[in-house]
Amino acid sequence: MPEEVLDAVERAEPPGAPEPGLVPRRDPSDVGDLGTADRPGEEGNEIGGAAHSAPADLMRSSAIMAVGTVVSRATGFIRTVVLAAALGTQLLGDAYQTANMVPFAVYDLLIGGLLASVFVPFLVKRKKLDPDGGAATEQRLFTVVVVALFLLSVVAILAAEWLIRLYAGEFATAQHEVAVTLARFLLAQIFFIGVSGIASAMLNSRNRFGAPMWAPVLNNIAIISVGVLFLVVAGPGSTPDSVTRSDLTLLGLGTTAGQLAQCAVLVWSLAAAGFRWRPRLDLRGSGLGEALRTASWMMVYIGIAQAGLLVTTNVATRAGVRAAEIGGSASGAGITAYQYASQLFQLPYAIIAVSVITALLPRMSAHVAEGRKDLVRSDFSRGFRLSAVLIVPISIALMVFAIPFCVLVYARGSTSVEDARGIGLILMVFAVMLIPFTLFQLLMRVFYALGDTRTPSLIAIPAEVAHAVTAIALLFLAPPERVVIGLPVAYGLYYIVGAILAWWMLRRPLNGLDGRRTLRTLVLLHVATIPSALFGIAMVLAFDLLPGVVWSSLLSMAVGGAGGAVLFILVAKRCGVTEVTTFLDMVRTRLLRR
Repeated sequence: MPEEVLDAVERAEPPGAPEPGLVPRRDPSDVGDLGTADRPGEEGNEIGGAAHSAPADLMRSSAIMAVGTVVSRATGFIRTVVLAAALGTQLLGDAYQTANMVPFAVYDLLIGGLLASVFVPFLVKRKKLDPDGGAATEQRLFTVVVVALFLLSVVAILAAEWLIRLYAGEFATAQHEVAVTLARFLLAQIFFIGVSGIASAMLNSRNRFGAPMWAPVLNNIAIISVGVLFLVVAGPGSTPDSVTRSDLTLLGLGTTAGQLAQCAVLVWSLAAAGFRWRPRLDLRGSGLGEALRTASWMMVYIGIAQAGLLVTTNVATRAGVRAAEIGGSASGAGITAYQYASQLFQLPYAIIAVSVITALLPRMSAHVAEGRKDLVRSDFSRGFRLSAVLIVPISIALMVFAIPFCVLVYARGSTSVEDARGIGLILMVFAVMLIPFTLFQLLMRVFYALGDTRTPSLIAIPAEVAHAVTAIALLFLAPPERVVIGLPVAYGLYYIVGAILAWWMLRRPLNGLDGRRTLRTLVLLHVATIPSALFGIAMVLAFDLLPGVVWSSLLSMAVGGAGGAVLFILVAKRCGVTEVTTFLDMVRTRLLRR
């Protein structure tokens, strides 16, 4: 569907004069797309290196990928709701979130980034060029990754206590012990995450896209089951002081079992696709070393991203501990509340913009190969404007309905209404950053299409400095219970600074980025949301007079959301936002065909 919308907008816009002369820094197929690895974490990455290296197959498989992403994110959201009910957003929840984030961070830093940016495109290229269809390369790569993952997992488990101290330096004794105990179980996930990653890459190179997109659903279901079982066994309101060793074993083993199940499905799918592992460590002359050298700048980028994650985690965990010490309304102000809001914030991007990016990457790469500045510029402009058609009203809706929505879905079990409202406040601030986040991600794809990994790495340095300085300042200047509410501002500064610098760096090679039309569309879209926002706020205030929180939250979102959507469409069409009209016409045409 994204390809159809892009084509429809392209037909509606008159073509400009051809502008040849675009020269890529290097062959884009040498280095893959990191996806959302600029902020690594449990949610993973919806694109990865394969999107850059197999464009035709991805285009044909976009429907499978889109549906798989939606279902994966939906079950991931249910997983988050269940964990919030089971563990809450206070000290126990913070201990679990930190322990479960560490294996993903270690994996992304040492192997995950290499897999996406180096090994996937390298594997695809060797499959096309080698006389054996890349079979020997696959065996070597699979062997190296499996051995490295096993050694890394063992070392990480042995260093569990130090890793928790690194990411959560102010955990008190009981909370620290709980986090370390959980980490010793959860760090085993590094092996299963990595094997899942290499298996997914090899399946993508065989044009098998279904299993990699759907396997995470199984993992989510397993963790949902573990969360429900923990709530039944331990009961709501568990704390680091009251939780038992058997409860922690259930959480740790159950979470790791979910990753094991996902890994098993992908390995089985790879075997069904014809791969038979025969261990090979004869790496001399394999080309892996050369592939690694081409990605030196990408590894700098990954390191900067991990430094940012380390800063955010430390600031949030320390704020949570300090807020819990003052008690009362200051509880639930740590990494768990921040993570839950962050996951909701990224949902629109994951479902909408990722589909657009999947369609844009091969188009832009093809235009780069032709040396056409005008076509690359037009594709970027259309992709961002089309993403904005949905993301702008969603970001406004998140600001308006964040608190009633979070109260509706999170206020149960170990998460109180006040804790849920706290998540909603964080989400409101996050929502302001949705457009800068999306713009930055699309700008990065232009660099990837140009084969340029050096510039994104250089841009990331000042962007991360802005994020880190602001986040650390919040820890010293803001009250502990308000630190995580301000953290999305620091997070967003990374993307604002990064997007400004990236735009400036791309203006010369592309002879501009169609900024005037893009700005006009953004302004008109935000103007079109004003009546919807006012109507939504009125509904929230009106239904808040009802007793209880369930019906007031549900009715305010249902009435305010439906009425706001109608108002937005009417006002956007009145304002002449052609992208909205084109999108609605295409949807209407598809429905009439059926």
